[in-house]
Amino acid sequence: MVEQGGKTGEASGKERPGKEPPRSSPTRPPALRDVLRLPVGEPVDLSSYSSSRIPAGPPDKESGAAAATLLAPRLAALQERLYAASTAGDRRRLLLVLQGMDTSGKGGTIKHVIGYFNPAGCRVRSFKAPTAEERSHPFLWRISRALPVPGEIGIFDRSHYEDVLIARVRELVPRREIGPRYDRINSWEKSLADDGVTIVKVFLHLSYEEQRARLLKRLDNPDKHWKFDPGDIEERELWPAYQRAYELALERCSTPEAPWYLVPADRKWYRNWAISTLLLEHLEALDPQYPKGDFDVAECRKRLRAS
Repeated sequence: MVEQGGKTGEASGKERPGKEPPRSSPTRPPALRDVLRLPVGEPVDLSSYSSSRIPAGPPDKESGAAAATLLAPRLAALQERLYAASTAGDRRRLLLVLQGMDTSGKGGTIKHVIGYFNPAGCRVRSFKAPTAEERSHPFLWRISRALPVPGEIGIFDRSHYEDVLIARVRELVPRREIGPRYDRINSWEKSLADDGVTIVKVFLHLSYEEQRARLLKRLDNPDKHWKFDPGDIEERELWPAYQRAYELALERCSTPEAPWYLVPADRKWYRNWAISTLLLEHLEALDPQYPKGDFDVAECRKRLRAS
């Protein structure tokens, strides 16, 4: 089998996520979302993106862990402000969509990110094979029911993109039904953005070799056998088909309202730092504010002191 999707060498051409970041002012480095964002409307060739390179940010695991720790209070404060703003009618919320091959780290990312937030303000959903009821509805029905409400941060472990990924590779629906789904996804995501949802779509780019290593570690550790499925080996045989399915999804569904970000995922520490930083940048752009009280502060203070 040809091993694809995990080349780590240089490739000529324009700058892309996973390569050297573009030159910038020495006093103001580019935002990570500018470095990792995939171009809108351009073909995507995953074999030209490195899954292990560090395109921007901390250079090693030790400094990456330290940098991630520094993000925690800022993320927590912004989450609280987002939730507080919703109590005064602010409809904005954030949705993190995680997609990637098995072992790319969707679950690990969620565990890491949740550690920074108040779980009460997070909505985490994992989408497996649809139930009989879900199959009786349009494919976006079950996804719409899991969206975060105003003030929340939602996290999807897999998502509506499974309906143009595994559905395409495994031919779970007729091919003629797959094509129109890309436009439906784009229209749906635009409607979410218009309603105040900031969508952060992250593709965890893992190499074929690193996936093998992670699966072998699961086999080597009896405590991890519950995470292993012999079917994972069969899925690896379809690696080229999955890479092509991802390329099509990344190309056709990267829009100004909901672009895709490609995060090199071979280094777990970098993956965690990068996604935390992407969330921070988007929350800072939202800049939610605490609502002002609609009561007389001085009078309430006076009453409390007298009570």
